[in-house]
Amino acid sequence: MRRAGVLPVEVTAEVAFHDVDLAQVAWHGHYLKYFENARWALMARIGYSLADMLAAGEGWPIVDLEVRYLKPARFGDRLVVRASLVEWETRLVVHYLATQATGGARVARARTVQVAVEMHSGELRFALPAPFVARVRAALAGGDA
Repeated sequence: MRRAGVLPVEVTAEVAFHDVDLAQVAWHGHYLKYFENARWALMARIGYSLADMLAAGEGWPIVDLEVRYLKPARFGDRLVVRASLVEWETRLVVHYLATQATGGARVARARTVQVAVEMHSGELRFALPAPFVARVRAALAGGDA
């Protein structure tokens, strides 16, 4: 398993009919949706919303994505998707693990890397916004690690 990060969160996802192919296996791209929902739950735990991100005048594009598919998720499966924070000062690195809710079999794991970009100029920032870093530190100090 990838290195576990801090401030872990878990969300559940059900593999819906519109997520599967004719063999009733989840299409690989839909896993990204499950991971994204877990990442936003992590941001909520930190207390940093999309409104906060926009107020800082910065977007955070994903610049790197790695996914390892371990076992197919099938129509009707209920997944537990975990996200945890690995880096948070110069870039945002999040690790993910999707498991079956029943039995806990690993389905997929992933890693995303995001950087801060000034919205108006498109200029790369070499650090995440100070308010975000402060909220991560506060969450860590509050015993949320």
